[in-house]
Amino acid sequence: MDNQLKLEHDTSAPEFTLPDLDDHPHSLTDSTGQIVILNFWSAECPWSSRADEEILNSLPRWGDTVIYIPIASNVNESRELISDQAQARNLSLLLLDVDHQVADLYAATTTPHIFVIDTGGILRYQGALDDVTFRQRTPSINYLEMTVEALRSGIQPEPTITDAYGCTIVREMA
Repeated sequence: MDNQLKLEHDTSAPEFTLPDLDDHPHSLTDSTGQIVILNFWSAECPWSSRADEEILNSLPRWGDTVIYIPIASNVNESRELISDQAQARNLSLLLLDVDHQVADLYAATTTPHIFVIDTGGILRYQGALDDVTFRQRTPSINYLEMTVEALRSGIQPEPTITDAYGCTIVREMA
């Protein structure tokens, strides 16, 4: 584990409200009763694109018990680029965090940076999708799958924290 700032797990996930691409507001509490996968997302990062593909492939197996909420927080990505990539990746929902306030609230550092919240609003996991890195291109452990399956089975996931891996969230324009 590195020095990345982490939220305390097994506590209530920080509440937020953000607009979608049509400017309709969405709050975290709208998803109470479902397992929520928050993913800090990028239109340009290949690691984020890979995470979308993996997560979207898993969603049909989980059904209505799980909701996927990608959050775009990079200040250098235009709304048009975000919208185009959301459509290209078949995302039915994407929230805009234009001032990266929610990314800051969650101490998100990369895209992807995943947070899993249980049906009662408790943060149960934060970190990487899996154990893929620049040097290890094939996953041997899928942390997200393990977490969601544990929660669906009514047990606590392990691990609860891993280091996120991907592209750094851009918080300032150069």
